[in-house]
Amino acid sequence: MGLDIGRKTIGVALSDPDGLIAQPVSTIKRTQLAKDIEGVLDIARENSVGKIVAGLPLKMDGSSSAQTEFVLKFVDWLREAAEVPVETWDERLSTAAVERLLIENDTSRARRKEVVDKLAAAYILQGYLDKFRKKTE
Repeated sequence: MGLDIGRKTIGVALSDPDGLIAQPVSTIKRTQLAKDIEGVLDIARENSVGKIVAGLPLKMDGSSSAQTEFVLKFVDWLREAAEVPVETWDERLSTAAVERLLIENDTSRARRKEVVDKLAAAYILQGYLDKFRKKTE
């Protein structure tokens, strides 16, 4: 399961059972921390997720930002509540890449806003899956 954790929403993606292809699933609207965590864990349980991969928003030079710290705090809470491992994955440029793709495909601004977070989660998860598949090939 891949997550794109923002202050207003959490994009969610899942992989196929073989861990080859990431697919966008949903966007969770943030309300309260406990409800946000439970929303993520509900999707994980419903889909028998074996691992959660959260995108880590680092600056271009690899250093941390306020958003990095925000995500790390969320990940800490998620790790305490989850029954599966929770990892972070460098997500630099994931949202920008997805936005660019949507613009190139003439997706309206309203539609982009609606889908960008779950597509960014799929982008993050696909990067993770590809990296570890290459190590095993």
